[in-house]
Amino acid sequence: MNEPRLLAVDLPVHGGVGVALRHESAHLHVAGEAAYVDDILEARGTLHAAFGLSARAHARIRELDLAPVRAAPGVVAVLTAADIPGENNVGAILHDDPILADGEVQYLGQPIFLVVAETVDGARRAARLARVDYAELPAILTIEEALAQGSFVLPTVTLARGDAAGAITGAPNRLKGTLRIGGQEQFYLEGQIAYAVPKEDGDMLVYNSTQHPAEAQAQVAHALGVALHRVAIECRRMGGGFGGKETQGTLPAAAAAIAARHTGRPVKLRYDRDDDMLVTGKRHNFLVEYEAGFDGAGRILGLDLVLASQCGFSADLSGPVNDRAVMHVDNAYFLPHVRIVSHRCKTHTQSNTAFRGFGGPQGMLAMETVLDAIARQLGLDPLAVRRANFYGSGRDLTPYDMKVEDFVADRLCDELEKSSDYAARRAAIRAWNATSPIVKRGIAITPVKFGISFTTTFFNQAAALVHVYAADGTVLLNHGGTEMGQGLFTKVAQVVAHEFGIDVDRVRVSASDTARVPNASATAASSGSDLNGKAAQAAAREIRTRLAAFAAERFAVAPEAVRFAGNAVEIGAVTRMPFAELVRLAYHARVQLWASGFYRIPKIHYDPKTLCGRPFHYFAYGAAVSEAAIDTLTGETKLLRADLLHDVGRSLNPALDLGQVEGAFVQGAGWLTSEELWWNAQGKLMTHAPSTYKIPVASDVPADFRVRLWSQGENSEDTIHRSKAVGEPPLMLAISVFLAIKDAVAAAGDGRLAPQLDAPATPEAVLRAVDDLRARLAQQGGAHA
Repeated sequence: MNEPRLLAVDLPVHGGVGVALRHESAHLHVAGEAAYVDDILEARGTLHAAFGLSARAHARIRELDLAPVRAAPGVVAVLTAADIPGENNVGAILHDDPILADGEVQYLGQPIFLVVAETVDGARRAARLARVDYAELPAILTIEEALAQGSFVLPTVTLARGDAAGAITGAPNRLKGTLRIGGQEQFYLEGQIAYAVPKEDGDMLVYNSTQHPAEAQAQVAHALGVALHRVAIECRRMGGGFGGKETQGTLPAAAAAIAARHTGRPVKLRYDRDDDMLVTGKRHNFLVEYEAGFDGAGRILGLDLVLASQCGFSADLSGPVNDRAVMHVDNAYFLPHVRIVSHRCKTHTQSNTAFRGFGGPQGMLAMETVLDAIARQLGLDPLAVRRANFYGSGRDLTPYDMKVEDFVADRLCDELEKSSDYAARRAAIRAWNATSPIVKRGIAITPVKFGISFTTTFFNQAAALVHVYAADGTVLLNHGGTEMGQGLFTKVAQVVAHEFGIDVDRVRVSASDTARVPNASATAASSGSDLNGKAAQAAAREIRTRLAAFAAERFAVAPEAVRFAGNAVEIGAVTRMPFAELVRLAYHARVQLWASGFYRIPKIHYDPKTLCGRPFHYFAYGAAVSEAAIDTLTGETKLLRADLLHDVGRSLNPALDLGQVEGAFVQGAGWLTSEELWWNAQGKLMTHAPSTYKIPVASDVPADFRVRLWSQGENSEDTIHRSKAVGEPPLMLAISVFLAIKDAVAAAGDGRLAPQLDAPATPEAVLRAVDDLRARLAQQGGAHA
């Protein structure tokens, strides 16, 4: 056996924890070579599927004539609910979401039948040929209608502490109001898609663009009527998800698998963009009613809040989404007496689902709206009112009984106030508005406190597999997380490279696959790096421990004297060898070179019936200052400047984290300004394409955009390298954009009267708010006269 080479110095290492590396697929993205599901080379005999969709919001199907569909060129099969061999359901929690409607349709766009044809175009054209005779039923299309008729997908939930009504009644100052918060389309670049390939003996392989392969596996197995070990789901990457592929991707997966089982041939189902928006759920829209009592400093003494959300026709994830909305009403503020009522309304529209923030943004926006109204009523700077309500010593218990032990929002706001020159700019804006009759400006600063962990406690677990190859010491990593552009694969590879002290290029992450890591939780709740990073670290450490023990025995040193760094291994004081060489020697000594790792988040506990406990491992924090301008004649808005300061703890990858903060903020600004969903009186979503639904573009990013990661950030909990989650929390920084626009609208009046501005703040909404504000001022003037 060859003796080890002696090295004088450490070899340089590329990458590792804390290094600003590019995304592991960036070179493939820019070259157009990153393979998504639709890019997989199609097997011989592949067929293509398309749904036939309901043209009514709520109706009984009297007759379904599919003869013209079956007669269309290239059609191989047309399937209905009767052709599903197993369960006709893809409901994630309740079994209330059919794959194909059976006798009754509950929203306009609901799949009724599935066409399987030789070509994509042939399937889509044939799907339009069905003759359907509907017996229309009453349709509930709005939150107001659902509340009036007592229509709910889940029971109403109330979270209360103290005596909110008594505190409000006894407060020296009171106010009440309403706020409508719009939904939001996920608008992932890669639409919903699945490619099902039948295997031997009844097995099924499905390539699926999904954030939750294990959920897709279960739903496909149930639909086929087979055991889960007969189904494998694979996903190398998604072209965006944003929550829209947490449960919604299971429908095309199940449908494609059913068609593949029926025909015995591979079947691909890829939604057209219009169909994608018609079929799938969005961010929940909310109707908020609030009443608050407060003192002269703006400190809230009592708060009564009603959150009513539009869930759509089925429960989907509306339960946990609304729970999280309730638990984020407090945001960064202590509420001594509070009552929060949460209605989960059933309507005959798409079943709303997960979206980045998962209810948290709506809860926070409600709270920030209340504080903004308080500041205007008292004539105070809104920042002073926010500070008066911050969590602090003796004021550190959330409404759901979790103690806030790591509060830093106050420090972030203090630092950002100075670095953004907030006070001087606020004074300059007042001066501008005094001399500008048409264009008004506004400014706002808002904090974020966002809880990290799944509120469904058992999802807070993860597993990983790490293989080290004997021939060259390279590493293959597989874990249960999914890559959707956020950089999870890059970060977890950095964690493993760090453990072995090797270049990150020597670690490759393979596709998420239920056949390798089973029972994985969804890549959601901003938990991807926390969970999968820890699991991969555990697996890598197990292998490293074995290698260290082997080296210690072979070279007669203590295991503690073995150090992995610089692509090499230092063994005692004099012996050093390349990592790959130690791996080769260990293999020849029959040392196991693969390991599985498992991690579960500690400390958390939560009672979903009372909404109390410690649902979150820790909180992520941030703060933002936004400056905006409005044209009071057209309602046009412009975001002029944004200053963001966000706490990511000790960043695993500052480049990726900055990208997440920037992208989340812009996506949040789109939700609150331009992305308006509109249904007509028949329940048809009319904003179902980029021609009618306006997502932010490059010109919507402020010309002056200052984004920083907080240099003092460090997680107080033992997370992966003391980092913090970054996927969802920065989206709520965009609340400052909405409130800056609202501040500008207020300047169209006397600056003291709170505008009635609903979200999104489209030009029409801004004009309505300006007109309403001036009408109320005129009324006040007339009353005084």
